[in-house]
Amino acid sequence: MQLISEINAAINDVVWGPVMLTLLIGTGLFLGIRTGFLQFRKFGYMLKNTIFGVFSKNQHEKDFSGVSPFQAVTTALAGTIGTGSIAGLATAIVCGGPGAVFWMWISALLGMITKFSEILLSIKYREKNEDGQWVGGPMYYIKNGLKIKWLAALFALFAMIACLGTGNATQSNSIAVALKSTVGINPLITGIVLTVIVATVILGGVRRIASVNEKLVPLMAVFYVVCSVAALIINADKIPEAFALIFREAFNFKAASGGVAGYGIMLAMHYGFSRGVFSNEAGLGSAPIAHAASSTKNPVMQGLWGMFEVFFTTIIICTCSALIILTTGLWNTGAYEGAGLSIASFNAILPGIGGIVVTLSTIFFALSTILGWAYYGEVCMEFLSNKSKRAVFVYRLIYVAFVFIGTIGSLDLIWSISETMNGLMAIPNLTGIIGLSGVVKKATKEHFDKN
Repeated sequence: MQLISEINAAINDVVWGPVMLTLLIGTGLFLGIRTGFLQFRKFGYMLKNTIFGVFSKNQHEKDFSGVSPFQAVTTALAGTIGTGSIAGLATAIVCGGPGAVFWMWISALLGMITKFSEILLSIKYREKNEDGQWVGGPMYYIKNGLKIKWLAALFALFAMIACLGTGNATQSNSIAVALKSTVGINPLITGIVLTVIVATVILGGVRRIASVNEKLVPLMAVFYVVCSVAALIINADKIPEAFALIFREAFNFKAASGGVAGYGIMLAMHYGFSRGVFSNEAGLGSAPIAHAASSTKNPVMQGLWGMFEVFFTTIIICTCSALIILTTGLWNTGAYEGAGLSIASFNAILPGIGGIVVTLSTIFFALSTILGWAYYGEVCMEFLSNKSKRAVFVYRLIYVAFVFIGTIGSLDLIWSISETMNGLMAIPNLTGIIGLSGVVKKATKEHFDKN
């Protein structure tokens, strides 16, 4: 185990080092230039055709070949809005300082066009499986677009492994820890109940997953945002100073203890970019798998939902979390970290109910993530096994087992390996996006020339 841990740590240092973070941000800049920074030019158009058009008939139309566009979005959001929106954001502030929040915003603004491109390509190059349903994602646009099958297989392998850890065991562990710390429920009991719930949903396939997430995701998102806004209204007089702190620390050129000038800004950028990517998954290639199942025939319109996902998860959800933490001042005491800092900050503003808010949000966020990533994993298995239904069923059973393992086990190594797999996923995915950027540019231009 020690050897595995050391090998993984060495790979992780490379995967999530400066080169990878530069590649992620550079891809966003490159795609922004090629599309004329669509995320800014068409921001209003994006809102009109996503969240403001959520009740329109075309967002809920579906047929046998796929789920509705809105169900695809909520499944993708389910995989995106995880505990990273609470614990991950808090970790970024503790380790990188308040300035990390600014760099998270930058990563999101650039990531909006990256995710738009991923989803557009996933719709354009998807296939139908033996049941006549749409399947797609980076492995399909790498195989069918770039024509590099081995690279497509690598993405599917890395993603499938990451699903068991990042999207599953670490999430179920968060639920078990939250319930034990707030209401004293034994993790074993949590594991049994949670395993039954997840098995009931995912064994029913993508349609059942989409149906559950269509209801769960809006509920959890509205609940967290409303509670956050209520807390921020109470601390409204401290919000201007919190924003000032974010901008001031984002460009803090103080030296490290060894005298390296600019240490503060480098630390803020590192944690801001890395946690920003974890909060919205732009560039990792996971969300396009869910979007590919949509019955939509318009790749650009579905891509707009990807832009919205990044905006909502990082600019809205993470900013709410950050302001609550910063307005209490607890981030600088050294007494809290991760989810504990979020709970303490909420409790400081909403005594007695703050912990309940964070606990319920953690449960909702983590459960929806488990369901969303279950679908990602089975599509990857389907791709690697040449669409074998038996292989997919076996993977579902393994996935359900990892739900239980996560609630009762120690997850340090699982989390570390999963984080490495997430980084490895991004390499073939970004290669595919950059290589097919001309397709993105052409499809986008044709769409907006007609609209």
